[in-house]
Amino acid sequence: MNILITGAGRGLGFQLTKLAVERGHQVIACVRDIGDHSENLPALAKGFPELLRIERMNVTREDDVAELAKKLSGESVKLDGIINNAGVLLAREHKIGTLPIDQLLLTFEVNLFGPMIVLKHLTSLLTDDAGANVVNISSEAGSFAGAYGGDYPYAISKAAVNMLSKQLNEELRPRGIRVLAVHPGWIRTDMGGDKAPMEASESASGILDILERKTIVSEEAFFVDHRGRQMSL
Repeated sequence: MNILITGAGRGLGFQLTKLAVERGHQVIACVRDIGDHSENLPALAKGFPELLRIERMNVTREDDVAELAKKLSGESVKLDGIINNAGVLLAREHKIGTLPIDQLLLTFEVNLFGPMIVLKHLTSLLTDDAGANVVNISSEAGSFAGAYGGDYPYAISKAAVNMLSKQLNEELRPRGIRVLAVHPGWIRTDMGGDKAPMEASESASGILDILERKTIVSEEAFFVDHRGRQMSL
């Protein structure tokens, strides 16, 4: 498979990239800053030079995304999967009365508008009728059933990602493309913290199984966990 992954420089994105090339997939690893790789993405690229390419793409800048789409199209690149992984978790300590609106707006720019921009420009490169998938990394925080009166920017942006995933799944279904919002679990990353019960590599393995369609997800489901189990909305 040829897979494009955003936010590939660290955390879950890096683990998805690492595992994907280890499984023999070709990966376009997208990072906001080509010089910022906290988990040594360039070293991974040296180890898998024929499978991994690193591209700079800030998902909040439509010009960046359009430029990469044009570049890939010019190379006749076709994608079998897109993983929208880039995300932020901001203003955790705030309730509604002190919520900094600038951090709310930034969260939506990265967590929601970013995937929308990516999909606007890159879904045309997805292969038709060949089992292509889009995975939008969501969260149980975006579940209405699990609302807990906190993390307003993150939770609301992820609820919107779920809707985006459902909408896009309906649009792309005639092309044989599946779109899913995936809760990765509480994982040990900079975002999840060191108290999280699961390694990012375990979540990455489950997500790739979904992308590869090794894990069968029921047709009616569009919001699932990393094992493909339907999540409550």
